[in-house]
Amino acid sequence: MNQAVWNVKMYGGRGSTPVCEPGFQKYGGNTTCIYVDLLINDRSKMIVIFDAGTGIRQLSSDIESGKIPKTDFILLVFTHLHWDHIQGFPFFSPAYNPQQKIGIVYPQKKLHISEVKDLFALQMQSQFFPVQLENMGCQIRFIDYRDAEPILNADGLVKFSYREHNHPGGAFSYRLEANGKSIVICTDLEHGMRLDQNVVDFCKDADLLIHDAQYTDEELELHRGWGHSSFNQAIETAEIANVKNLVLTHHDPSHNDAFLTEMEKHCQARFPNCEMAKEGLEFNI
Repeated sequence: MNQAVWNVKMYGGRGSTPVCEPGFQKYGGNTTCIYVDLLINDRSKMIVIFDAGTGIRQLSSDIESGKIPKTDFILLVFTHLHWDHIQGFPFFSPAYNPQQKIGIVYPQKKLHISEVKDLFALQMQSQFFPVQLENMGCQIRFIDYRDAEPILNADGLVKFSYREHNHPGGAFSYRLEANGKSIVICTDLEHGMRLDQNVVDFCKDADLLIHDAQYTDEELELHRGWGHSSFNQAIETAEIANVKNLVLTHHDPSHNDAFLTEMEKHCQARFPNCEMAKEGLEFNI
């Protein structure tokens, strides 16, 4: 019987903008990038990267050094296309390898696949970056959501699902299930005055939930409509959904190491199996 193991590693958990000042090193200053590898009998069956924030540069280094297995095909899946989730893409070194195949998925049905490509090309036009998208060198393919689903199902080994949630311009939650184990990614998510029950249902019984927690309750009151959640909302979602492990992510750029360490202790007092997203944080499920 095949034994499936999810390997998940955080390469960026900062929200809105990268930070590099002293006092922001423990949890890291790179914006969102999450690496997911499905291992079948200790061999990589499917490698997916969620979002290409600035953390993807270090992920590139790990691929080049062999810490992450090189594969012919890399799939980049995006929660949404706000700048902090795509700004690392021009520094993703495999994209400059002519032998590398890269698929890009953003399942926004309101956009034609050519429009998605144009949005990536825009940040790399000559006024902003010296190398244009069409000159990167890799074999890049923008994949329609209907064509992406069978790829992400990994020959029937994975149950892949997603849903759009509340965020300015829209954003997507993702769920991956294999061999009875599940991972859910819900970042850049605003519940509203009450928890979004559809989000709770989507997270039900997850072995690992990575959930937006940019604000304290007090900060959230000042940022209604900005598209993010509070620490308490993330924990409440995990509690009601019977989640086993919770990672609190999308740290506000004003939240330094001392603040996040103190907040982590406070959150763990309520939900022991939770921790702050930290660059290099790894889960084997």
